[in-house]
Amino acid sequence: MTTFTRRWARASGAVALVAYCGALAAPPAPYFPAPGEWARKAPAALGMDPAALAAAVEYAQGHETERALDFSDQEATFGTRLGSLPTRRARTNGLVIYKGYVVAEFGDTAFVDPTYSVAKSMLATVAGVALREGRIGKLDEPVAGRVRDGGYASPRNAQVTWKQHLQQESEWEGSLWGKNADFIGKEAFGAGERMPRTLGAPGSHYEYNDVRINRFALSLLRVFDKPVPDVFQEQVMDVIGASTTWKWVPYTNSYVELKGRQVPSVSGGTRWGGGMWINSWDMARFGYLWLRDGAWNGRQVLPPEYVEQALCPSAHGPDYGYLWWLNTKGKNLPGMPTTAYAALGAGSNTILVSPQHDLVIVWRWHGGNAAEFGKRVIGAIR
Repeated sequence: MTTFTRRWARASGAVALVAYCGALAAPPAPYFPAPGEWARKAPAALGMDPAALAAAVEYAQGHETERALDFSDQEATFGTRLGSLPTRRARTNGLVIYKGYVVAEFGDTAFVDPTYSVAKSMLATVAGVALREGRIGKLDEPVAGRVRDGGYASPRNAQVTWKQHLQQESEWEGSLWGKNADFIGKEAFGAGERMPRTLGAPGSHYEYNDVRINRFALSLLRVFDKPVPDVFQEQVMDVIGASTTWKWVPYTNSYVELKGRQVPSVSGGTRWGGGMWINSWDMARFGYLWLRDGAWNGRQVLPPEYVEQALCPSAHGPDYGYLWWLNTKGKNLPGMPTTAYAALGAGSNTILVSPQHDLVIVWRWHGGNAAEFGKRVIGAIR
């Protein structure tokens, strides 16, 4: 299916392939919320069963995470902190965006909280901008060709490509900001401590690894020659009309010299504190950008082909794309369409996207698999 046909099918909510035919009318242009507002529609007006949707929301509200409200379990779970954390988090909350409109909201959706590894999918978005601007030539090129700060000087690390970082298959070796990529040491890594293993060649093995993701974030800083949060604000969040309340918090020691001044390099999560702190509305806008194939109200933020590649599974991962969790095998999001995908963070913090249903769901601080809430919402679509 061509990109044009695929995008038409997504925008219209169609399940079957769309044939090219002179008799077909163009689908209506999708709605994009203006900054500071998001139109609401009654579920029934969009063909949803209000009672079924209310039951789905009731299910979500009744399944809150067991994570401590005051983050007192942080170090036991993840190891010694490198960055700050709030003193308290919100309770479970979320949004349901169907056909571009808000059809359900629950909890304190304006609360700015760490979203943990959802930030990885945001780093993937910054990488897409770098590709669009030519700061990365090809994803299969070695990072060392453009980043010469010593992080890729060894024979092993010199082989690492941008794509391998995006798919968490880089096998990058080393330490960054005081954490080693082998995850050995209970004090440093808490319950996440791992047994030693022999590294494979770059591109031969998948491992979910925040040290390597943080190295990837630093490499993006290098190619943009500016902090990643500045790029994300200018090229993504300002374009999609996000609020000014989000912040990408660095570690206390994750600063590098750039043009004679110290600038922060951010992380791809909140495993050791810091990370992306954001409200549910801004998370929904971010998910909606991806639902619309990287376009926002006539502006192409991400190359369409990059979005398509990002949502294809890697060779070795557990149905994993470019820092997005996929469902092509029907296992990561059981019961959801195989075209569904998600940004997942500890807590749990989730952005769930189902192109087949023109649907974005944000569900934060919940227990269990977000697919169960997603299935119940989809069940309300008549």
